[in-house]
Amino acid sequence: MTEPAGQRHRVGIAGAGAIAFASAAWLRQAGHTVTLWSPGGQGAEALRKRPLEAGGVLACRVSVEVADDAAQLCQAADVLLLALPVNGHRRVMDALLPFLRDGQMVIVSSMASLSSLYLYENARQVGLRITVASFGTTVLTARRESATLVRVMTRRQAVGVSALPGGDVGKVLDLCTALFGGSFFAQDNTLASALANVNPQSHGPLAVFNWTRIERAENWPQYHCMTPGVARAIEALDLERRAVARAFGLELGPIEAHFARSFGTASARLEDIAAELHAKRGGPPGPVRTDTRYVSEDMPYGLAFVEALGRIAGVPTPATRTIVDAASLVNGIDYRQQNDLLAPLGLAKETVAGLLARL
Repeated sequence: MTEPAGQRHRVGIAGAGAIAFASAAWLRQAGHTVTLWSPGGQGAEALRKRPLEAGGVLACRVSVEVADDAAQLCQAADVLLLALPVNGHRRVMDALLPFLRDGQMVIVSSMASLSSLYLYENARQVGLRITVASFGTTVLTARRESATLVRVMTRRQAVGVSALPGGDVGKVLDLCTALFGGSFFAQDNTLASALANVNPQSHGPLAVFNWTRIERAENWPQYHCMTPGVARAIEALDLERRAVARAFGLELGPIEAHFARSFGTASARLEDIAAELHAKRGGPPGPVRTDTRYVSEDMPYGLAFVEALGRIAGVPTPATRTIVDAASLVNGIDYRQQNDLLAPLGLAKETVAGLLARL
């Protein structure tokens, strides 16, 4: 974990889950000031009196500040990091908007359904000049184990980042390196960051085809359950993701390249990558709640978003549609209606050229 000497920042983190805690520990260990705000209420309260502890690839005990509300968080920070589920992005962004300042940098980790564009355009409408950075995936993987303990499992080997406005990507890369160390690379635009996240393509089939395990709260190692058939379904969704990206002028690597970049896997086929990861890690365990983010986030904000882009570009997405339909059927929820970003972004009436011009 290295960074340029003298690069110290005041970072405000919106979120109180595993990634928020892991990021807070990492940043404090690197010498930055960190303030946490729990948009849901009490998620960070224990840290007012006790240190934040991290284990795994990062072992430390650090102190962090805790903000009472969005206003206090913005006041305490020069850089904001949004580290929370994407189904909370719009609500939290709306809470932050009245208190943002010109020149602030907001990092969305990780961004989906163009939530960064929602924040950027709404800030511009009220005359704010901010920079919004987007991670296609999180820098760290982690599990929160208690009110003050987080286990940091991975620091990804390479993380893509984009910026709004696009001309700010250079200073975004410099900042991200100062915060987290190296291994960041520039992505073409915010849409590239959104489509680079392959969690929806991998999580969707895993959830649908292991649904009885989830409903019965069984202990199931997810890479072990990424069988050849499930891997084939994931690959079909990935082909559609990449086809939609090409329609917007973006060339994205296959899902196998993502695993190699993030976890250092050597296998070529997805089913073999899953076996390799299971042998190395023995997990992680699959979800055991029917409201898992594999469906509550990845269906509306990942797969349904790809469908929406496909309609704009005239690219068919039958495999993606099938998985969203199956998840909606088994849960009795129309996940296409759960995305609260598509309508305010006006994507239903957008064109390929129009959307690219906004980015």
